[in-house]
Order: sequence, then structure tokens, then C-alpha cells
Amino acid sequence: MCGIVGAISTRPVEKILVEGLKRLEYRGYDSSGIALIDEKKQLIRERRLGKIRELESALNKISFSGHSGIAHTRWATHGVPSEENAHPFISNNQFAIVHNGIIENHVELREKLINKGYVFTSATDSETIVHLLHYHYNQSKNILTALQKIMEELDGAYALGILSSEHPDRIFAMRSDSPLVIGIGRGENFFASDPLALLPVTREFIYLEEGDIAEVSLTESHIYHQGKKTLRKMHDLALQTDDILHPPHRHYMAQEIFAQPTAIKRCLENRNNIDTIRENIFGSEAQSIIDKTQHITMIACGTSYHAALVARYWIEKMTGISCAVEIASEYRYRNAIMPKQSLAIFISQSGETADTLAALRLIKKNHTTKTLGICNVPESALVREADFHFLTMAGTEIGVASTKAFSTQLVSLALLTLALSKNKSSIQLLNQLPDLIEKILAMDEVIKQLARDFTETSHTLFLGRDALFPIALEGALKLKEISYIHAEGYPAGELKHGPLALVDRNMPVIALAPENHLFSKMCSSLQEVHARSGKLYVLTDNKKAIQALDKNIHVIEMPSADELLLPMIYTIPLQLLAYHVAILKGTDVDQPRNLAKSVTVE
Repeated sequence: MCGIVGAISTRPVEKILVEGLKRLEYRGYDSSGIALIDEKKQLIRERRLGKIRELESALNKISFSGHSGIAHTRWATHGVPSEENAHPFISNNQFAIVHNGIIENHVELREKLINKGYVFTSATDSETIVHLLHYHYNQSKNILTALQKIMEELDGAYALGILSSEHPDRIFAMRSDSPLVIGIGRGENFFASDPLALLPVTREFIYLEEGDIAEVSLTESHIYHQGKKTLRKMHDLALQTDDILHPPHRHYMAQEIFAQPTAIKRCLENRNNIDTIRENIFGSEAQSIIDKTQHITMIACGTSYHAALVARYWIEKMTGISCAVEIASEYRYRNAIMPKQSLAIFISQSGETADTLAALRLIKKNHTTKTLGICNVPESALVREADFHFLTMAGTEIGVASTKAFSTQLVSLALLTLALSKNKSSIQLLNQLPDLIEKILAMDEVIKQLARDFTETSHTLFLGRDALFPIALEGALKLKEISYIHAEGYPAGELKHGPLALVDRNMPVIALAPENHLFSKMCSSLQEVHARSGKLYVLTDNKKAIQALDKNIHVIEMPSADELLLPMIYTIPLQLLAYHVAILKGTDVDQPRNLAKSVTVE
């Protein structure tokens, strides 16, 4: 969601802050802003609606410099995208704050502060925080006491960066249910909502934990928890950034689609032998838990939820273990039953997804169930808080529409399925994946030409069966995310229960039809579409059988593969299709409107 960067240094920090914001653009935003303490020890601020380049251009035209500051990219929740609603927010020229998250009791707090004489200039929940901070500081004249007080009053999720003209030699940060890290430099220190923002200036990070308050100066970083000074572990983050900053493709999404063979190899590396899974890949104690597991509940959101749906088919078929899949935002508000001898699996690309983390904490609080996190970010909250974890090793993913992270989640869940199964010989099948995907990526030009058929359509249906039904859901999600075409995924058997009413000559229908045990059933569904003049696009490894239905059906010929591999290979053409349709429609591929990469609010 929103992005935060803060810095204090002996050198001017405005360029550091702007560069940090640029590295957080992938998170999604609609405005940006920066606040500094200038040479007169006064707060100065600049905000702009739109892209960071608008802010950068404004800063280049004015005298705007300081040695401590905070910056922000905003993704609108409360209040429309506008300069007035952009961060940072200032109170009485003494305090400035930037905020990620949502304050749930802001209406009550706003009314209280208005009654005390505070004037609001925005429609946001965030402005409440800075006036509340100013109020409590006036009561105690102690900044740490004031920060602790507002932490006690705020309900909701937040990561905060704080700047004060009363304390020009320090910057402050605090978190509750929203990620924040401290970056350790040499004669300078930083904080950010993502370490990626600070990689040009440091590789050493301290991850703040729930309820932490950080006081950061040029030479020191002190962390307080419940009023007491505490120590947090230092982490050295060795991340290569060249490809992140200079992708060889036109868009990050294209780079990430074509990086999938490499990402999958990395996911499998050192985790399997030729035909067996190596021991302890899910943690030194995890295998004994896995061996005793009699039920699995998987919890996730968005694309990660689709990966979990695929894995349910694998797990129940290959292991005989019952498996439930839950949307995190729904699970946390249900009175869900967790059977005995269960394993709860949480899937998140970032490891900071608010609803997924809330569900994890709910289970850890109310059950003795062991928890496994499947994630792409080593130092994320999910990795730190789950009992066991498995890293997907996808590498940094910048495009909002997940591609290589999804593929490596599927591979990770396939490995888990094989670990749960008594027959682990199928591991050799996974080793075939990179080469199979390379073959499909070679179809890029074919799919690019096919994309022209979708530029004028307003709706698209995706059909699949068995483990390819979730891939139909994922294909529909990709198309709607980046091309803004309404798309829905359905089990093919559900066509006659409603969706068939939508089918006419203007409705493209994309069907995933490998020659498996349900192939004849899928052909029957295709005939239903064809009889109603639907425009059929069929991905299949039996071109002859599909064209026998009608020569005018568009066939995308797929390689034959074992059923375990079908979800991984059939998702690739759908990613490419969504990408090329978005290009032709001229949408923002990497940063689609209204969406964010890391959803850290409910």
C-alpha cells in the first residue's frame, strides 16, 4: 500500500527520500509528499498529486533542503486523491507525520480534537494522528511519552514516521500491524516501510515489532516497547538490485513473467535430490508435524488464495488428507472450527498482508494448531511469527500483478504435497518445469497476436476443471487487474447454472482443456458455448480433438505434461495474454489503478 521513508544525515536527505519513494512505487499510490527540518530548524513541506516525478519536478524548482526528513506515497483510503489529502500532515508547525494503515476510531478522535481547537485541512484519518501527537506533547513535553499515549489511543493498523521541529536532531517511527524497518548507516540512519527503499544507502536493517517505538539519531537507534528500552536483532540484507532498477524488458511484469524458469529452479534448488525431497526443508521440527497431520487449513488472499485452491486438489488426491481453503479476510471474522491434528498454512507473497497476518495471530491465540508460512520475503512478519516457514525464493517482484511469485508458490505447495504423501517419487516431475515453461514462453508472439481480439471486449469468461479451475480464476484476475476488462473464472460444469446466459458472439470464452480424465466433459462445455455463438479460445494439448468440434475455434497448443504440472504451465499463457492486452489498451501495466502490491490494511 502506501510507502514511508525517513532519513537523518550529515548530508542533505531530500534526494535520499525521493529515491526511496521511487523504489516504493510498485506498492501503488496516487500522491506523494516530503517534509524536512530546514537550516532554521523549521518544518517545510511539499506535496503533489500524481506520480513522484511531479513532486521531484516541484522540488527542483524551489530551495528545499534539510538534514532530516520524512516522505510518503499515498494510496487513498479516507478522502479522495488530492494534494490536500496527501502526506505528510503537520500540526502547529511543530510535528509532521506520515502514516501507512487505517485508524478505525478516527471519527471519534477527530471530534475530540476539533472540540479542543484543532483545525483539520484534510478528509483523512491520518491527520488525526498528528494533532493527537501535538496535544499529548503539550501535556507532557516529552516526545516518547506522547508517542506512547497516542499508541494507547489509536485503534487500527499503522506504521508512522514522525518529524518534529522541537527535536531536529532525531526522527521517530512506530508500528502496529503495519511493517516498518530501521536502516543503519554510517553517520546517518533511516526508516522505511520496505527495505528495498533504502538499499542504495544501507544493507543493515532492524525490523520493528508490534508496539515498537524507535528514536533515531545520526549515530544511534533506540527502540522502546511498552515504555522500556529493548534490543532487536540486526539483519544484513544481501539483495541484488540491478535488475530491479533496470529491467531488460519494457515492463517489470514482462521481466517477471520471463524470469519464471529461473525462479522455479531457485525454488527447487537444494530442496530435492533426483527423485526425493530432502529432509527438513520446512524446518527441523516440521516433518514430525507433517507426518501427524490429519487436516490442513490454508489461508490467503488474492493470487495466493488461488495457489491454495490448486494445492487443495493435489493434497486431497495425493495424500487423502482433508483440506480447507479460506479467504483470510473472511476467516478472521468467522467462528471457524479447527480440527485436531491440523496444520494451518498461510500464504503471502510479501508476508505482510494484513488479513493473513490477523488470521495467523487469531489461530495462534485460540488454538494449539501448528502454523506454516509460505512466503517470498525472509524477514517478513509472516516468516517471523509462523511456527515454521518455507521461502519461495522468487526474488523481488515489482509488478503489482503477481506472476513469478504465484508460480513459485505453486511449486512450494507441490513440494509440501509430496512431503505429505508417502509416494515422493513425483519430485522428478517438478524438475521438468523450467524447460516446459521455456517452451511456453516461446509462444509469446502467438499470444501477442491473439491479444488483439480482446482490445474491444468488455467481458471475458475463463473456464477450467479440477486443479485448472483455480487457474481460470487466476487468469481472470490477471486480465481484470491490468487491462481493466471485467473477467470471471468458472468451473466449466457451472456454465449451465448461470454464466451461459452471458454467452453470445461478443463474449470471449477462454477454456483450459488438457487431455486428462475430464477432457470429454470439457468438450461438452465447449460445445455449449459454441452452440450459442461464443468466441472460444482453447488451451489444449489435443488440438485435433478441439478443432473437430469446429474449425473456427482458436486453439493455443500446449505441451503435454503430468497432471501435477498442469496448473504451473497453463498459467503462463494467461499471464502473457493479460500483459499484451494491457499493452494494446495502453493501461499502466506495473502499477494498475486503485491497486497496491502489498496490502497492509484491512
